Amino acid sequence: MSDVHPTAAPNAAPAWAIKVRAVLNGAVFDFPGGPKVLKAAWVINFQKAGSFPVYLLMLWRYQNATDAAWIYAAMHGGYGLVWLLKANAFPDPSWEPRVTLGGAINMFAGVLAWYWVIGWLLISANTTPAYPLPINAWFCLCVSLCLLGCAIMIAADAQKFFTLRLKPGLITDGIFRYVRHPNYLGEIMIYGSFALMVWHWLAFAILACVWLVLFASNMAMKEASLSRHAGWADYRKRSWWLFPGVF
Repeated sequence: MSDVHPTAAPNAAPAWAIKVRAVLNGAVFDFPGGPKVLKAAWVINFQKAGSFPVYLLMLWRYQNATDAAWIYAAMHGGYGLVWLLKANAFPDPSWEPRVTLGGAINMFAGVLAWYWVIGWLLISANTTPAYPLPINAWFCLCVSLCLLGCAIMIAADAQKFFTLRLKPGLITDGIFRYVRHPNYLGEIMIYGSFALMVWHWLAFAILACVWLVLFASNMAMKEASLSRHAGWADYRKRSWWLFPGVF
């Protein structure tokens, strides 16, 4: 890790990212005004905790006993439990601020509930999609991608949480050695595995909206914030934004 003291003025965030952040903050933290009664983390954790029950209810409602449906419920529901474990062991400070009731509804209905739609596309159909590979090979690919994504997300968030408690500053080693946003990489791998399991165009469209609007703006704002730390220029040159060797 580099010295905590900055050596230069931070880079300005892209104008588009600033605008997106302003709109999202207004819709989540302040809409429509009034008291802020719920932590943003509580809203997120509610959705994560609900994934397993929601999918089990869907399986019962649609009488779907396909292997793909049950494996999907285990993947997405299991990820929800992993998230809850992470949220209790090393919570993300960015989700600790409180939001208005209207903001919580926007947060849930505008983003979080759409994740359940992805599973619904598979479970409600009561059929197994026509995957481009043999079915067992496809299941192996999806489960492996989900597990690896969970490991990367947990490792990144744990390293960031415990490292910054001891020495605030730029983290350039461990899981952050080659990728500047490994937590987002892990999330993309996890939800990408869900979309591959469902194999429906709407699943990919939902994720594209979340990734291109929410994830991209958050990463752009984080890049601008990190640029105030000593060693940023060198770290940026030898690391990748998200995918090692690609981007």
